[in-house]
Amino acid sequence: MRILLVNPPNSGRSIPEEKYAVTSIKQIFRGEPFGLEVIAGALKEHDLMILDLKCEEENSLWQSLAEFRPDVVGFTAVTCEANAVLRYARKIRKETHSVIVVGGNHATCDPSYFNREEIDFIVMGIGKRSFSELINHLQNGDRSAALPGVAKTSPGHSLSYIPRTFDLTDLMDDCAPRYDLVDRYRVQYIPEKLGMKMGFVITAYGCTHDCSFCTIPQTTGGKYLVHSADSVVRDISLLDDIPFIRMVDANTFGNPSLSGKLCLKIKDLGIKKRFIADVRADTVIRHYDLLRDWKDAGLHAVVVGFEDIEGRRIDDYNKKYSADVIPRAVELLHELGMLIVGDFIVSPDFTEEDFVRLEQFIVENRIQIPVLSVLTPIPGTPLHKKMKDRIVIHDLDFYTFTNAVVPTVLPEKVFYERFSEMVKRLHGKALKAQNKENK
Repeated sequence: MRILLVNPPNSGRSIPEEKYAVTSIKQIFRGEPFGLEVIAGALKEHDLMILDLKCEEENSLWQSLAEFRPDVVGFTAVTCEANAVLRYARKIRKETHSVIVVGGNHATCDPSYFNREEIDFIVMGIGKRSFSELINHLQNGDRSAALPGVAKTSPGHSLSYIPRTFDLTDLMDDCAPRYDLVDRYRVQYIPEKLGMKMGFVITAYGCTHDCSFCTIPQTTGGKYLVHSADSVVRDISLLDDIPFIRMVDANTFGNPSLSGKLCLKIKDLGIKKRFIADVRADTVIRHYDLLRDWKDAGLHAVVVGFEDIEGRRIDDYNKKYSADVIPRAVELLHELGMLIVGDFIVSPDFTEEDFVRLEQFIVENRIQIPVLSVLTPIPGTPLHKKMKDRIVIHDLDFYTFTNAVVPTVLPEKVFYERFSEMVKRLHGKALKAQNKENK
């Protein structure tokens, strides 16, 4: 079968820009459609194409449909891209006979949103095995099989499907990502302002924790499923000319024993790369020796979801550690000489004092690359369930993590001004520091 996998364009709208002429804040990182590459790895017997509309104009989609003539069109989408996917799907439905499938983050958390005429199937959670099973059935002319983790749409009726019980077989360790399908875009997959030529390698799915705002646990039904060390080093080797490797995992050190084995294997094989990995603040303290070993193996930067510095908010986010863990973790990371990418959440409840305290903490603790987002209750998360009565903006185009979809404590314009000003100052300092380091 001919299968076209589509990464939608940068989507979403900006309240601060549209309403108050406050410049919206761009993300520092721009990544590749790695989930599509992973899924493509399990479809070896088919003719595949990945189209990245974050790198190409919309017209390339219609040209690809005309020239490639896919039997199946598969979309991935985060929440703010859901409406864009539906818009494309409607037009594809009118102009082709392709089967249209949607998967990814929003399909996993809120599958009923895609229960519409323009969509044929919805894939939830890890899609590598379940999507390949769907393709096999479609190839045999079977569009009615009940496949766990795959929903056949039924517009006008409640969505009905068999939940999938995920396990290690869903990882399909023997099937490497199809990096070759995005070779033509590779030069564009460079993190803005950092200039790193980077490739992605999956180390695990799911997470060891269940933060209230996070969508990741749902991808595996709450399990933490780790790829074998052999498959990880295989994928690293496929990116032989890429100097920076982004380990894709909610917590690369979530299973310390397996993480240690992977580290040892990288050292034994003499792999010379610079790695970027995710780590929890409490993991830094509990497993400092493991991070030190990883430093010796090439760990260059860590992405840490600090989220906040106030204990009450940390508790609300279900982080499962106290606020005093954060400065100690930062201190240890500096001892290791790590580049710290710190994720912080700006709550709509922020006061002027909250903005001041957060910025002061980031500066005083030398968080080299702070990444700030506005607290956003994504449908399907515990946070959304908790905040749903407060939500005043339901249009998913605004769920970009730079818009407050619940009322702000500060006057709305003031909130966005403070947010924008703080981000610009912090990013300006980060850029100066990076330029100084590169000289």
